[in-house]
Amino acid sequence: MALFPFCKSPSGPVRVTKKQLVLYCLLLSLLIYFLHGRKATVNVEPPHSPLLQALGMDRDRETTDMMVFRTVGQKLPLETKWGAPLVWGDGSNSASRRAEFAKKGIRTGLLVLVVGRYAQFLRGFLSSAEIHFLPGGMVTYYILMDNPRALDPPIKLGPERELQVVPVAELPGWERLARRRMALFADAIIDPIRSEVDYIFCADVDQEFVAPVGEEILGDLVATLHPELYEMPRNAFPYEVEQSSSACVEEAEGEYYYTSELYGGLVKEMYSLTRACSLLILQDQANGVIARGLEESYLNRYLINHRPTCVLSPEYSWWDSALATDVPVQRLVSLGRQCEALDQQKREEQNC
Repeated sequence: MALFPFCKSPSGPVRVTKKQLVLYCLLLSLLIYFLHGRKATVNVEPPHSPLLQALGMDRDRETTDMMVFRTVGQKLPLETKWGAPLVWGDGSNSASRRAEFAKKGIRTGLLVLVVGRYAQFLRGFLSSAEIHFLPGGMVTYYILMDNPRALDPPIKLGPERELQVVPVAELPGWERLARRRMALFADAIIDPIRSEVDYIFCADVDQEFVAPVGEEILGDLVATLHPELYEMPRNAFPYEVEQSSSACVEEAEGEYYYTSELYGGLVKEMYSLTRACSLLILQDQANGVIARGLEESYLNRYLINHRPTCVLSPEYSWWDSALATDVPVQRLVSLGRQCEALDQQKREEQNC
């Protein structure tokens, strides 16, 4: 058997056999594999997120820093810090809320703005709402749109369900529409909505209902928690910070960050909200100021001053992204924001 020199000692060279050498090589290979595995685990490609871009964060560092604040294994909170219900659809408090409101014979409106390319989402939105939005309830859909032909052929509605088209003449382009939408909603609430329904909910049309959304969502003033910012620390919220903006939020203000994908309440409360936000937007436009989150910034500013009486969990506004919190049930999914969370190649593959 051949012998191999390994090292030297005062008494002479130490020799090892082939069998010993194979064992040493095996141990060395295991050590290299273990160290390489640890490195691969840590060096994860950071997710694409428009939220991080809006905040101006470094993707390699801040994504991990934000993730560690997620609460693991904590019970779902049922109240806000000021005692308003925080709604999870399958909770016992939601069942009692549904039973309470079901007795009152309430008619609820669902209001969307459909201009330009957003018409492609309308049929999917309405079809899913017919299945999941207040099932069995009295609902009127109010569609503010520039091209009523997008509804041909008409969508078949269930009993006690109605649809009204409110013509608008608006130029396409999301940023422009985001500045105009609150004013358009306020005008529609004054006429015709105010005299026809008890509650009105405003929603983005590029969404689909995928699970029941019942009477548990009803309240005087209702807001929905942003799924990417739920359980995040206050300093992660992308509030407007420029003092020159009417949407500015001071460091000591704000407890939650709300999405503009779905919000609602009593008709009079919603008129106050949309009217106030539209005036703040006009004020900033006159001063050449654009809030970082567009209409969502003004919505959050308003809801800090006027705390919601009912807060919906991220079940009611969710999309698949690296930052979105896990929820028991996804009920309303934003197709638009889900596309924004993809990188450019995947957007092209999915025709976003």
